[in-house]
Amino acid sequence: MKRVTVAAVFNISLAFLFLLSTPRLKFQDEQLQIRLSKDWGFSSGTGKIQGTFTIKATGPDDLARVVFYIDDQVLGEATESPFNLRFNTDNYALGAHTLLATGFTAAGSELISTTINVEIVTSDEGWKTAMNIITPMVVLILIAVGLAVLVPLIFTRGKKESLPPGAPRNYGYYGGAICPKCSRPFSRHIYGLNLGTHKFDRCPYCGKWSLVRRASKEELDAAETAEIEAAQAGTYKPEISEEDELRRELEDSRYED
Repeated sequence: MKRVTVAAVFNISLAFLFLLSTPRLKFQDEQLQIRLSKDWGFSSGTGKIQGTFTIKATGPDDLARVVFYIDDQVLGEATESPFNLRFNTDNYALGAHTLLATGFTAAGSELISTTINVEIVTSDEGWKTAMNIITPMVVLILIAVGLAVLVPLIFTRGKKESLPPGAPRNYGYYGGAICPKCSRPFSRHIYGLNLGTHKFDRCPYCGKWSLVRRASKEELDAAETAEIEAAQAGTYKPEISEEDELRRELEDSRYED
């Protein structure tokens, strides 16, 4: 008996919830919604606008006509889907305005849309506000680029890698390049400055900075082979870091009178 009572209560609760939700869903379906998109000009994201914009309306499936308003003035109307209307803020007074729309269904129902509050500003103010947003971003980008170049310059200054000719290499994600100064192939670095198809990068063997492009596997194999041939011919001279070169000069000076 208890199980029957619980089931009955559960079914009644479901029916009650359904009755409550049905009118609400119908109301939502019959609402007229509007939104604003920028075609050209300025939009602060906080309501300030200047330029050319499109106001768009969406509603029930039988929506037949929409009249758009700015305050109590008609902007225009759309008689077929999509219900959009383009307008230019220069045609309206500066200051605060309210955008809204009235929709008419095929069955004759009239729908009032949600509203959008905007503030029309001058082009000068629009550009000034835009520059206030863009300038800090540009400064941060320039600082990041500067650090990407300066930090490696500071920490790699005078440091050179000593890799024997023919030693295995892994060119990694950024691929390999061939140094135009010493002709040795090396892995391009994450801190290298991207300049289109080339990177301004540092060769770890000779320590020189230059513009290098990503070399193909065939080019890298040929450069590695050239290294080995130079070593066999005795013309290869391993790169010596400034620190090692200074140490060697100090050692040599001990034997001089």
